[in-house]
Amino acid sequence: MEVRPNPTTADNSPQHRRQAAAASKAPVPPPNSVDTTSVSQRLQKELMSLMMSGGDLGVSAFPEGESIFTWVGTIEGGKGTAYEGLSYKLSLRFPLEYPFKPPQVKFETICFHPNVDQFGNICLDILQDKWSSAYDCRTILLSIQSLLGGMLANLFPNSCLPFFVMDILFLYVD
Repeated sequence: MEVRPNPTTADNSPQHRRQAAAASKAPVPPPNSVDTTSVSQRLQKELMSLMMSGGDLGVSAFPEGESIFTWVGTIEGGKGTAYEGLSYKLSLRFPLEYPFKPPQVKFETICFHPNVDQFGNICLDILQDKWSSAYDCRTILLSIQSLLGGMLANLFPNSCLPFFVMDILFLYVD
């Protein structure tokens, strides 16, 4: 018959106590540590996809510096919109939880639009509560490009923009 050691009679020597104390001070990894390798791989795939097709659509983005988690994007104003001929610079910051959490996207170029505040923050549902891990950088940029053309196009069909809207846009282009 095998005898199990009794925990009350365990080794209580000074050496054993030092080993137990050292073990308790060892850093414990967080329970939900993030695998940045898979996030980096996904972002690299998105970069390749954008490089292959994005420029044709008037959107582009590239990592800024050495970090794959910080990008600079560019959106061209859509044809037939008040933003046609304009180019906007955006910053994209991808969280470690990407693609399960949306990136922070912000206009760096001044943009006058009802869904963009004075600091460049964008009010777009897919960047907030309607985010899906199926979205990628390309779809984000295309959605923002569509947002720019959609609001004014819906308010003023057939490109009949009031003069004051065009005056405001061109005032800040020059």
